[in-house]
Amino acid sequence: MKYMDVKDLFRKIEDYENKDVVLEGWVRNNRNQSNFGFIDFNDGTYFQNLQLVYDKELSNFDMISKIRVGSAIRVNGTIIKSQGSGQSHEMKVKNVEVLGDCPEDYPIQPKRHTREFLRELAYLRPRTNLFNAVFRVRSVAAYAIHKYFNDKGFYYLHTPLITASDCEGAGAMFQVTTLDLNNLPKTEEGAVDYSQDFFGRPCSLTVSGQLEGELGALSLGQIYTFGPTFRAENSNTPRHLSEFWMIEPEMAFYELEDNMELAEDFLKYLIRYALENCREDLEFMNKMWDNGLIERLNFVLNHEFKRLDYTEGVEILKASGRKFEFPCDWGCDLQSEHERYLVEEHFKRPVILINYPKQIKAFYMKQNEDGKTVRAMDVLFPKIGEIIGGSEREADYEKLSARVHELGMNEKELWWYLDTRRWGSAPHSGFGLGFERLLLFVTGMGNIRDVIPFPRTPKNAEF
Repeated sequence: MKYMDVKDLFRKIEDYENKDVVLEGWVRNNRNQSNFGFIDFNDGTYFQNLQLVYDKELSNFDMISKIRVGSAIRVNGTIIKSQGSGQSHEMKVKNVEVLGDCPEDYPIQPKRHTREFLRELAYLRPRTNLFNAVFRVRSVAAYAIHKYFNDKGFYYLHTPLITASDCEGAGAMFQVTTLDLNNLPKTEEGAVDYSQDFFGRPCSLTVSGQLEGELGALSLGQIYTFGPTFRAENSNTPRHLSEFWMIEPEMAFYELEDNMELAEDFLKYLIRYALENCREDLEFMNKMWDNGLIERLNFVLNHEFKRLDYTEGVEILKASGRKFEFPCDWGCDLQSEHERYLVEEHFKRPVILINYPKQIKAFYMKQNEDGKTVRAMDVLFPKIGEIIGGSEREADYEKLSARVHELGMNEKELWWYLDTRRWGSAPHSGFGLGFERLLLFVTGMGNIRDVIPFPRTPKNAEF
């Protein structure tokens, strides 16, 4: 007999009424009386447990009644209408086989655990209903990203994880080396002799695939990257990870307006796809954890994003009468509280903030004619603030080179990037979307460590 998924069973439950099925999964709870018992069964494919009913008529009743929470089982039985409340159908058990026993000290017991507690048990937390749902949404969202860009004719480009460039001059990077850290080779000047290292020079884990992505766009037209990135910032907050995934499209012949249109369409597509394909999971999270979740998702879908100049945004914030924790003046980098005010209270819709002061943005952004601002854009969402950062890229060699010198960056390390502006340069744009930041919004989880299976943060690299 073919084993089936609980998801497929629930979605066509009436088709299986009075029919026998075989399932494999785990015991979430086992409640037994003297003559009968109930097992809450789940195989990880669906947020809802299937209730298994067993009684004294079974020759191995005593064995089944002693099966502990967490055990892996194979069960054969008949799907029938439920006599009790809480479910429309249940399984009348014919036979249960224990595939993997579980001792009594199994830490994920049938009660509501805190997310802080489960974070300490990241290797087991996917077995709970909540994290089952979160990681199913993560999987579906990852697929939706590839589907969106593939359907639009983008090419998936694999940019390097090991790089000699830090993209934005942030400097917060994880070094990659094969040198013996207890016996580092030194130059005559006493510096580390990287010529003896594997790559012959200092290298690090990437913070972004953008610069290499631009090279792809200037040859293939439209590309996207989707892979892990790494930041060695000592930020131990609910919004930061040391290892996270980034989606970075880069498009030749796109100006800032085209970039904004793509970003809005992309975000709405992902949210719509999640609502259509993870409805049960999202409704479960809306009911149990964040009762405003579905409303916020629809809020984004049902509103056109407001295009707003940074200068006008600062003026609105200063005139609001609101006492913000961080003061806001022209030239400052807006904080989450500023961004959320514009979205949630002033405009009451998502906002795309554009034309930022150049001193607070990266060197590669196209300069406006005023000499003070760049063609940058940040997409702002309710509850979380910035969700996308992007820009039209500077296509002029002289301007880009001058900006590199102005910031004191090492031109020798960026020679290949600058060269693309000498040979057939073209207008081009792109943006970056942190995958976990997106998932925070889509799932309503309050901590970014809860939307990635195994979070990497300062002083934490378990599992």
